[in-house]
Amino acid sequence: MKRSTFILLALLLPLLCRAQLSDTTTFTKVGDTAPVFDFNLTKTQKANIKDYRGKIVMLNFFATWCPPCREELPRVQAEIWDKYKNNPKFALFIFGREQGWDVVLPFKQQNHYTFTVLPDEGRKVFKLYASQFIPRNVVIDENGKIIYQSIGYSTDEFQKLLDLMDSKLRALN
Repeated sequence: MKRSTFILLALLLPLLCRAQLSDTTTFTKVGDTAPVFDFNLTKTQKANIKDYRGKIVMLNFFATWCPPCREELPRVQAEIWDKYKNNPKFALFIFGREQGWDVVLPFKQQNHYTFTVLPDEGRKVFKLYASQFIPRNVVIDENGKIIYQSIGYSTDEFQKLLDLMDSKLRALN
């Protein structure tokens, strides 16, 4: 019994230690001022993230080929966008990492998404926040500060995002 416990601990120890390491793939942290960037709202219309100060802004980074992203996006549509799309204090931008208009627009149409899906060719926006791993969500408050970040998709983490969105948007209105 003691030997099997020792072997189990010996096998788990490296995993437990690795879990304690800092995430080196994320360049921003909660409390930071969000990086400022320009992006295309349409093929001809540009915007800057600073244009959305005064609002709660959610950024989602995904790829059309990513299974966890495909699991998360229907929930973003149903539980975030459909709920807050008419709230003047809310903005949502979904960025297709390394994907152009030719990929993101058909993907949006095929999946019947009504939120804004934007290209992020060359990881122009993504690389301000991270070096790898999607899906990622970032929430920026009305003052331009990052108040939430997540990597990957899980139902528990998504519930935290929903709770935060609800409390922040209720407080602003």
